[in-house]
Amino acid sequence: MSPPGSDPIVAFYSGGRDAAGRTLAEILAWPDAELEAVHDYIQWVFPLTQPSGVNPSAPLVTAKTVGAFVEDRSLREGLRAALDRMLAFYGLRRVVTADGDVRIQIDESRFAARSATWLRPGNHNHLRLTRIMGSLSALGLPDEARGLQRCLTADVASGPRAGRITPQTLQFWRAAVER
Repeated sequence: MSPPGSDPIVAFYSGGRDAAGRTLAEILAWPDAELEAVHDYIQWVFPLTQPSGVNPSAPLVTAKTVGAFVEDRSLREGLRAALDRMLAFYGLRRVVTADGDVRIQIDESRFAARSATWLRPGNHNHLRLTRIMGSLSALGLPDEARGLQRCLTADVASGPRAGRITPQTLQFWRAAVER
């Protein structure tokens, strides 16, 4: 837990512990099965400005949180590490092009196996993905948020996979990234 008066999200991303006593590094080291089975970590790893219905005691992003992430590169790098771990969980990956553009794309070596876990209508991971995009956007990684949004809406939810994502989920994904 964080010291009184400190921002709990910043403390967590600075090596502190969540309400269950876990560090970010410990969570990111979990195997895929544990990331799937445990449901109360995602609100700490990808916090939002609004309360979670599933974990209402999770900390919220405040202006102080945003300011810290904008000022401290190590916090943003921790958030990128969390993103990369979750992308691997979903069978996706982040690529930075030679000119610095960020792209999120399907990782062909993992996607078929990993998508079997989550790529079906109504799966709880669709809410997690919405949360991840919103958190990235709120905490100063808009390129990553837009890259994930594009990948999900254009690559994952189209073509041979069309119909595995509900229209409501697509609507949430399209609205998840702050403009």
